[in-house]
Amino acid sequence: MVKSDARFSATKLRVDDLEKMASFYKAVCGLTELARVTGTIGGRETNEILFNFRGEGPPTFVLRRFVDDPKPSSDGTVNVFITEDLSAFIERAVSHGAKIVQEPYVNAEYNIKVVFITDIEGHLMEVVELI
Repeated sequence: MVKSDARFSATKLRVDDLEKMASFYKAVCGLTELARVTGTIGGRETNEILFNFRGEGPPTFVLRRFVDDPKPSSDGTVNVFITEDLSAFIERAVSHGAKIVQEPYVNAEYNIKVVFITDIEGHLMEVVELI
């Protein structure tokens, strides 16, 4: 086994409309905005909004937009969220423009209820309720 001091920190999702996506994730997932960052990566200008779920501590979810490449692929990641009320989550998501990809189902082996939806830019989300 390789020993390392590295640990997972956050997920960064490339988006087209940074403000619209920020509004979606705040309203649907209850994310708290921590900061906004502008910079460059390899000479490309970027804008980011950093979020977490409690409003304190390090960011765990980041929306990033490359200014020169506004239409990223929407199938590069699957963001997984856990909720205590799957029906309420689905209702919030759909009311904010999400689409259901696969209707909710129970996975008895893992004692979970799961739904797959896409956010307003088509990024796949897996939403899980422990049962």
